[in-house]
Amino acid sequence: MKSSNELRTLLRSIDHKSYPAYKSLAGAYHFGSFILSIDHVQGDPFASPSSLHVEIAHKDAGFPGACYARDCSRIALQDFLTRKLSSLFEDFNFKAKGSGKSGLMSVTRCGQEVLERSACQITDTRIIARFHIGFPAFGRTINAGELEKILFDFLPRCVESCFFYRRLDAKKVENAVFLAEDQAAVREILNREGLAAFVANGSILPRKSGVSDLPLKDSIPFTSPASMERTFTLPHKGEIKGMAVPKGITLIVGGGYHGKSTLLEALQMGVYNHIAGDGREFVITDDTAVKLRAEDGRSIRNVDISLFINDLPNKKDTTSFGTPDASGSTSQAAGVIEGVEAGARLFLIDEDTSATNFMVRDDFMQQVISRKKEPITPFLERARDLYEKAGVSTILVAGSSGAFFYIADKILQMDCYRPVDITDHVKSLCKDHAAPRIQAPDFAVPDFARLLPPANRSARGSDRRGGYGGRGGRGGSDDSRREHMKVKTFGKDSFSLDKETVDMRYVEQLADSEQTNALAHLLRYGLEQVIDGKKTVRQTVQVLFDILNKQGWEPFCSSYVPCGLAKPRKQEIFACINRFRG
Repeated sequence: MKSSNELRTLLRSIDHKSYPAYKSLAGAYHFGSFILSIDHVQGDPFASPSSLHVEIAHKDAGFPGACYARDCSRIALQDFLTRKLSSLFEDFNFKAKGSGKSGLMSVTRCGQEVLERSACQITDTRIIARFHIGFPAFGRTINAGELEKILFDFLPRCVESCFFYRRLDAKKVENAVFLAEDQAAVREILNREGLAAFVANGSILPRKSGVSDLPLKDSIPFTSPASMERTFTLPHKGEIKGMAVPKGITLIVGGGYHGKSTLLEALQMGVYNHIAGDGREFVITDDTAVKLRAEDGRSIRNVDISLFINDLPNKKDTTSFGTPDASGSTSQAAGVIEGVEAGARLFLIDEDTSATNFMVRDDFMQQVISRKKEPITPFLERARDLYEKAGVSTILVAGSSGAFFYIADKILQMDCYRPVDITDHVKSLCKDHAAPRIQAPDFAVPDFARLLPPANRSARGSDRRGGYGGRGGRGGSDDSRREHMKVKTFGKDSFSLDKETVDMRYVEQLADSEQTNALAHLLRYGLEQVIDGKKTVRQTVQVLFDILNKQGWEPFCSSYVPCGLAKPRKQEIFACINRFRG
């Protein structure tokens, strides 16, 4: 490994040369207390900035082992360090001058959720931090003096202030780790005591705006109904009180603008831990929960939707249903089955974003249009069996139909943003009204044996010398010598592999565009290395998830791991594969 002095000498030797000479800097350099690696150098000062990473051995970093002994504490510490580094970089961003992106220093901008990211990775032996730097230039001529400022002054000061325990506020580090351990304790209680979700008293559920996930100031704190209030004892926080939502079917009702959807949105993001001060720190939901909605126009491939849709007029087989342009009802039916296949134990549904004819049919409509003429078995008639026979609970926001009152185990009314348990009152009223006719045929969970066809890669080049990963890849056998599929991410909503776009707009539990970026890398790896026409969807996702858990990001990237990936849940990997039209 070269020393930092050798990097300084090399840098000065290319001063005022044309910009591509920067590529000679690629490699690893020892800076005493840390190692700096220049992984990728941008092509010109106006291109995407260069990728670098630093590595600090645990013996030098000095963090107590308890800070990263458990997965939850390790991820919380990684998140804390990423936010700290981002804050430090702000002080030096563009302090080095030049054209284009010269002087840029950036790392992941974290949201309110605590996610496992490639920006900071804690292994058994070291801490790895990945980031971007814009290498300075005048026009397209190297400005070595400005880059020397960044690499030998700005960056070491940031690294020293961020990744060495003695330089940090130990109490803040402890608070981040302790919060994660308390959140993990609540999740363990949910599993142990048959609960689907928990919302702590005092939680702030509304968000600042449609484009900001920050808590809304001066909003009404959440208060649990007395009948649903539980007290838990956590390892660090001690006693905490709040609303415990039992497994089963829970209905959320109330007038418009009283907070029904706000509560559901908080629950759907409760599958992730949140940072202190977010207001939703202790809004904890079963981490397999899936938000369902209608998705007109999505593709469906070989999904058994016969539980909900059968006897189509065109005689199309719904036990292996496929379409490139699904209707609202067929897309939501497929979403339910795919959710069960993905291991969901809880469905979250908002009537406002659901297909009405999929959710319920009233008696009058059934009299006008007989069951023999209606291929749809509504969700109303399947929800109870989904819970009792498939183990999948439902939390449903409803505002237009009272039919769901008859199957609900718990009924909450949101009244001026405060929940009221009206279960007993509504059940007494139900006795005075005729129950909806439920005549659903026998319930049977599909066997989930659908296979994924191998990707059509015959058009891809096979004469590249770069092996797996194409040019700059790690090399490989002759069988893998083909160009890497090109990944492009369009924010949180979609990504493309070569020319095939995958629409993720309606996968509402994606919290960050970096998760979408990670899904693109996972799917690319799956298409190139895993999907062979013999594995089921479940087997394919399990292979990808196991590799990610055991080997980290490296297998899914080419020559280096970039900053800008965040780990998705297994349920989002299923959703990604199910929406890939290729």
